[in-house]
Amino acid sequence: MSGSFKICPCCKKIWHTQDQFISDADLELIGYKADFEQLELGLFFFNHTSENCKSTLTIETLNFLNLFTGPRFQMRKNGTAECPGYCNNQNQLSRCNMLCECAYVREIIDIIKKLSRAAKEKW
Repeated sequence: MSGSFKICPCCKKIWHTQDQFISDADLELIGYKADFEQLELGLFFFNHTSENCKSTLTIETLNFLNLFTGPRFQMRKNGTAECPGYCNNQNQLSRCNMLCECAYVREIIDIIKKLSRAAKEKW
């Protein structure tokens, strides 16, 4: 459906915009799976916990690139001794202080969590 940001594959709820999606109190970011070949194709996992839906949604990183305006580093540090390995653990959603090509995705995760929490506090 054109003009939609995301449609729940289970209950068919439509979020028309990124803002609607992030601010939905029935969504919770629960994971991230890196795509090390193309970071923009990594997947964010959200639980949809509305009364009539208990599904998990995936959405590609590229759908949230606009949230990050900071520097993007060229060197990848995953697999090195200094890397904490966050991108290898789907359930790890912490920020990473490495000057690594993957770090901007961790910042996007943090931004989504903060925006979602702020929206939920308004409820």
